[in-house]
Amino acid sequence: MRPSPLEGETVCPKARSPPFAPAGWPRVVPRIFTPDPRGLVEFMRETLGGTCEYQDGRPAEVWIGESVVMVSDTAARPPTSAFLYVYVPEADAAYACAMAAGCRSLEAPVSTPYGDRRCMVEDRWGNTWQIATRR
Repeated sequence: MRPSPLEGETVCPKARSPPFAPAGWPRVVPRIFTPDPRGLVEFMRETLGGTCEYQDGRPAEVWIGESVVMVSDTAARPPTSAFLYVYVPEADAAYACAMAAGCRSLEAPVSTPYGDRRCMVEDRWGNTWQIATRR
């Protein structure tokens, strides 16, 4: 539950009726800036099952299930990294793919008490991925 504004304050920005985002998009979209967007997109395809039609000169829209991550070059902004939790069909297989792609292991696959089979890796672009499968 988000906090209420203090007395006399207004909530900003004012509510607006949809559509105010592209059709089918979530309201919160992570965006990563990297000097190697093509490489990061390929990693996300191969390791996380992402889909994307990469085009130079515009942000890549990498879809993983019903979620999207935008990946951009660093022409207009400095590099940024992300910490993302991603559900995949098989966390152990994705972990093996991540290791083969040169990721650094931060946590080998483990079964959590809340039902996720989860691992954690850092990719060569500095992003941290917690990769999980709900059991």
